Amino acid sequence: MTTPLESRNALLAKTVVSNLEKRHFEAYYCPTAQEALKKVLDLIPEGSSIGWGGSMSIRDMGLTKAIHEGNYTVIDRDLAQTPEEAAQMQRDCLQADYFITSANAIAEEGIMVNIDGTGNRVAAICFGPKNVIVVCGINKVTQNLDAAISRARFVAAPINAGRFDIQTPCKITGKCHNCTSADSICSEVLITRTSRPANRVKIILVGEDMGY
Repeated sequence: MTTPLESRNALLAKTVVSNLEKRHFEAYYCPTAQEALKKVLDLIPEGSSIGWGGSMSIRDMGLTKAIHEGNYTVIDRDLAQTPEEAAQMQRDCLQADYFITSANAIAEEGIMVNIDGTGNRVAAICFGPKNVIVVCGINKVTQNLDAAISRARFVAAPINAGRFDIQTPCKITGKCHNCTSADSICSEVLITRTSRPANRVKIILVGEDMGY
């Protein structure tokens, strides 16, 4: 039996998917992370080259593991032996057939917001890989663009800072200080209003809370 929360998530997702499609994104709704994982694999032909950004969502759902077990050419910076090798893998991702990431926020009107430290993830979303697949939990949907930017900066960034060996003010206090720290993970803020070319960016909205 469908719960009230599941019904609400499906209704909200229907609106967001429709608005994303109006902005030329290829958009889907999957009620669960496992259905989303299957959808991602259905979208990627065998033999494709695949890279990804530093998304916890795609790791926690088992997607990166499934890709390693499949018939793909995988660019995984987590396997790099040196910082230099990791940086080269980030550049290699820009020439991949598919780049997989999550989003920091998606506004109900179909606009995506992402925030980055080095910029490799937002760069790949903008240009380079032939296809970008975004897997985003329903918890990251916001009422409007201003709320999406606020979520990326004041919710996602301080939490993500805790994953790294850095000393930003937000890691120390848990809140954004609009800092100019050399360690800042908010160096680049990307607002993606449309997919150009059409359908290059494919967004899978998941009816579960995922990531930060």
